[in-house]
Amino acid sequence: MRNTRILTFAMVFAAGAGLFGTPGLAQQRQNYPTKPVRMLSGAFGSPSDMLARVLAPKMSESWGQPVVVENRPGAAGTIAAALLAKATPDGHTLLLISAQFTIGAALHATLPYDPYKDFAGVTQIGFSTSALFVSPSLGARTVKDFIALARAKPGQMLFSSGGGGSSTHLNAERFNYAAGIKAVHVGFKGTPDALIEVVAGRTHYCIVGLGSALPFVKDGRLLALAVSTPQRSPLLPDVPAIPEVLPGFGRDGSHSLLAPAGTPQPIRERISKEVARIFALPEVRERLEAIAYHPAPTTPAEHDRILRDQIKTFSEVATRVGLKKK
Repeated sequence: MRNTRILTFAMVFAAGAGLFGTPGLAQQRQNYPTKPVRMLSGAFGSPSDMLARVLAPKMSESWGQPVVVENRPGAAGTIAAALLAKATPDGHTLLLISAQFTIGAALHATLPYDPYKDFAGVTQIGFSTSALFVSPSLGARTVKDFIALARAKPGQMLFSSGGGGSSTHLNAERFNYAAGIKAVHVGFKGTPDALIEVVAGRTHYCIVGLGSALPFVKDGRLLALAVSTPQRSPLLPDVPAIPEVLPGFGRDGSHSLLAPAGTPQPIRERISKEVARIFALPEVRERLEAIAYHPAPTTPAEHDRILRDQIKTFSEVATRVGLKKK
C-alpha cells in the first residue's frame, strides 16, 4: 500500500512538473528575441552574406528587434565559427555557413572549435545550383557522352577547380567517383579562373555555380551538361539534373544557420520557422530563383542530421582522393 502511494505521488509530481515546465519553454519562444541579433557571415558579397542580407531585414520586421549582419571573413570561415562557439547560447548570435564549414571539418584535424559539440543546428538554408560544364570543342553533348569519352581516356581528362580542398574540387571528385571516371585535378586560386580554363580549352570540364557560368553558356562558349540539384533548374529547363543520370551522385553541400551549443530548443525552433516563413514569400522566392538558388529550410533536428551527413560525405571524398587532414 505504501509503495502504491509513493508511486502515485511520483506520477502526480512528474505530471505536475511537465505542466509547469511547458509554459517556461513556450515563454522562451514567445519572448525571443529580447535584444538585437547578430548574424555572422563570410566576406561581404559572398553567397552566405547575400543570404544573410535577404533574411535579416525580414526577421527584424517580424520580431521588432534589429538583426544585424556582421561580416567575419577569413580562414575559410573558421574565424566566424570560432566566434559563434564562444557566444552566449541564447539565440542572439547566429552564423550563416556555407559548405566550407563541413569541408573544413572533414579536412582539418585541428580547429579552434569542435564542429560536432560546439554548435546547435537551427535550419538548413538551401543550396546553390552547380553544373557540369564542358567546352563545346570536346564533342560531348550529354552526360552519357561525356562519361563514355572520359572512360575511354582514363587519366587524360583534366578538370579545374577553385583550389585543392574547395567545394568545386570535392564536388567534381564526387562526380568522378559516381561516374567511374579517372581524371587529373588542376586547382586554381578561385572559381572564375577554373571556369576560364574550360572556356579556353586548357582543361576539359569543371563543376561550378551556375550563376557565374551562365553568360558563357548563353554565348555558346560553354555547354552545361547537367545541374547538380535534385530537380532541373528553371534557368536551364532543358538541362537534366545529375541525379537523373547518376542516382548515386547525391547533392552539393548547403548553406545553414547555426547557433552556439546549448541554445534552447524552443528558440532554435522559432528561428527555423521564421526562416521557412521568409522563404515562402513570393518576392523572396523570385529573387532567389533569379540567381539559381534553391531554399530548403528544415527543422533543427533535420539540420543536425544533414550537417553530420555532409561532414561524413566530404571526409569520404577526401580520403578517396588522398587529401590528408592538416
